Amino acid sequence: MKTWRTLIDLTADLRKVLGVEMQDVGVSPGDYAVLPALGEAEDCAIRSSEPAEAIDRARSRLSHHLGRRMEKLGPRWCEACDGGRGTLIVLTPAGRDALRNASGPHLAAVKRYFADALSRDELEQLFTPLDRVRTHFDDARGQATDADRDTPWTHPAPTVLCGRS
Repeated sequence: MKTWRTLIDLTADLRKVLGVEMQDVGVSPGDYAVLPALGEAEDCAIRSSEPAEAIDRARSRLSHHLGRRMEKLGPRWCEACDGGRGTLIVLTPAGRDALRNASGPHLAAVKRYFADALSRDELEQLFTPLDRVRTHFDDARGQATDADRDTPWTHPAPTVLCGRS
């Protein structure tokens, strides 16, 4: 239990500190969960039907968050451009600017509070057990009920047309 408690407490403390540092550049922790996922996605867009687990959010929480933050950070709903049915969440220039402004401070904080405490070998050694726990967790969740994870998306009508440049 000592290891578990240390992990939980440290993770909570890191999230708090990183959250404060992100807010200093105008990006909430929720924003920073969404923006990198959009920035890394092909064409800076994610299908709204894709699991929100990719960005550590329940579908309904992600939809609600985006609805509140659309004006400021610019993720927008967009009709799918590939001829398929569905909706995309698209990263706009305002969202790219927010991501760019937040990435430097975020990476500096991760280095200062996490990476600097460990040697390169320790970082590499830490990956193996964490990855094993991640895999075990994902497998165990697959056997759990999907009721919470299958909450349907709700969102406002699309406000951006496809064919973005």
